[in-house]
Amino acid sequence: MPIDAVAAPAPGMYTGEVTRAPKQAMDSEVFMSLLVTQLRNQDPSSPMDTNQMIAQTTQLAMMEKISALADTNQESFSLQMRMAAAALVGKDVTFTRADGTTGSGTATAVSYAGSVPRVTVGSETIGLDSVAGVSAGVAPAPAPVP
Repeated sequence: MPIDAVAAPAPGMYTGEVTRAPKQAMDSEVFMSLLVTQLRNQDPSSPMDTNQMIAQTTQLAMMEKISALADTNQESFSLQMRMAAAALVGKDVTFTRADGTTGSGTATAVSYAGSVPRVTVGSETIGLDSVAGVSAGVAPAPAPVP
């Protein structure tokens, strides 16, 4: 019985390589990996001092708490930017354009689509970080009473 030939896959289709993005920061996973490696490779005649192990474990806990605090701080800053942008609606703002010229007008809308809120002033949409000044908007004239 004849056997059909198997075609080779297209180049680059299956490389067999697993690519991994390198970590840019130390995290608890890296720390624990280092600690386990250190314990595996320690000299049995002179094991690691328990005080050192406790100190390293404490450092791990501190690192995790600092990372959590940094995340909370970032979220808080993002929320503050959103609140500041929302507070601009109805106010007269002065802003600096990308070309260095200044503009002004009344803020009419806010978009939170990007990392920095964007404020609509007249026909232009500017980043919150481009706002140079804010003043109270002109209140509409009250309707005449008959």
